[in-house]
Amino acid sequence: MVGGGPAGITLAKMLGKKKSVAIIRSEDYSMIYCAMPYAVEGLFPVEKTFKKDTLVTDAGADLIRATVSNVDFENKKIQLDDDSNLSYEKLIIATGASPFIPPIKGTGLTGVTGFKTETDMRNIMGYIEEGVKNVIVVGAGAIGVELALSLNKKGLKVHLVDMVGSLLPNMVDSEMAVSIQQELVRSGVNLHLNAKVVELHGKEFIKHTILDNGDKIHFDDIENCNITSKESFSGIVVFATGMKPEISLFQESKLEIDRDGIVVNQKMETNLPDVYAVGDCTQFYNGITKKTYSGKLATNAVPMAKTLGFNLLGQERKYQGFYNGAATKVGKYYIGGTGLSERIAKDHGIETICGYSEVTTKFPIMPGAKRIHLKLIAEKETKRIFGAQIVSEEPVTDKIDLLTLAIQNNFAAEQLTKLSYSAQPYQSFYPAANLIVLAAEDVLKK
Repeated sequence: MVGGGPAGITLAKMLGKKKSVAIIRSEDYSMIYCAMPYAVEGLFPVEKTFKKDTLVTDAGADLIRATVSNVDFENKKIQLDDDSNLSYEKLIIATGASPFIPPIKGTGLTGVTGFKTETDMRNIMGYIEEGVKNVIVVGAGAIGVELALSLNKKGLKVHLVDMVGSLLPNMVDSEMAVSIQQELVRSGVNLHLNAKVVELHGKEFIKHTILDNGDKIHFDDIENCNITSKESFSGIVVFATGMKPEISLFQESKLEIDRDGIVVNQKMETNLPDVYAVGDCTQFYNGITKKTYSGKLATNAVPMAKTLGFNLLGQERKYQGFYNGAATKVGKYYIGGTGLSERIAKDHGIETICGYSEVTTKFPIMPGAKRIHLKLIAEKETKRIFGAQIVSEEPVTDKIDLLTLAIQNNFAAEQLTKLSYSAQPYQSFYPAANLIVLAAEDVLKK
């Protein structure tokens, strides 16, 4: 197996004691990627983001620390960077993804980075130690927002830029993002929406950044920057604009590759015999529309790996597609989304109808009761639930997961109105009403 991220570790656990399995990993560590912003903030040491190698070795698999330089699919051989060769019976590709940095002027300047690897994280932390006080984070998805807030808490002046008109555009629709944006601005982050970075200017360091609306974000007024003038190194730019599949090793091979990665079927099989691929390096489709859709999340990589693992153990499993249930936290707000947003559904030509509900996280008479707001997106004709979004002041992942299950099983709004639910003063709204049921009833009323 080439790659040792979430998919690789999952397969090692499933197969390590039942088959002869070797994982080839070039990185020093497998990372807990979603914890990286909080390590930058200083909530815990960087080392806490490293997964233990024993997750692989204790499962019975071998861990080979090397870089693969070539794969000979015809002769089933892998060449490593030390020119040694390994033979395989079956090959699993789990090479993951790398940060996308747009091909614009200035990305070669010191202080321009993505945010995915241990090196990216350490570089940013090193820049802060050197005295950098300004940062532009490009991309207002979950990682971009989390990183912007973490850097803001470190005392940097933070600018967050996104070409869409609202925060977390792949997770929630614009009206659900209003309170989140207000919270971000209150925290001190400078927000630039409906804007795109088109140029980075400087000699060795970034002096200013130009947006497509003509605005400039200035870091430094010094004209003559040089590597010895630390005071001139005053700002960095971090691109959190999404991921691209890490498939450079296979670009000239007979492996079928499309725009978003290695093409696989529902069993994670590629077009080549005995070659499989899982996780972020693959291209697959949305579970609702059945059209090609990006789903580069660990929570997709793991089920893909399990599907393959069960099939290699003789069971018949098929992967159903991406639903992209996800969550984040912005200040006091917990946010979650799953399925299609209203905006994305419309982009796919789907006519929608939306239902809303708002209750409290506890009985309103209880101390600490917080507001929780739900939006359901349904297909207008069938009332089938296509998406859900929640903004709350308490965690939402349990409710998002329940709604993902409803979407996976093609529930319509009427079925959700029949949900049998629990209630308790410290854990829910009054028994007379339920957040999900109320939103489903709102869909039917419309």
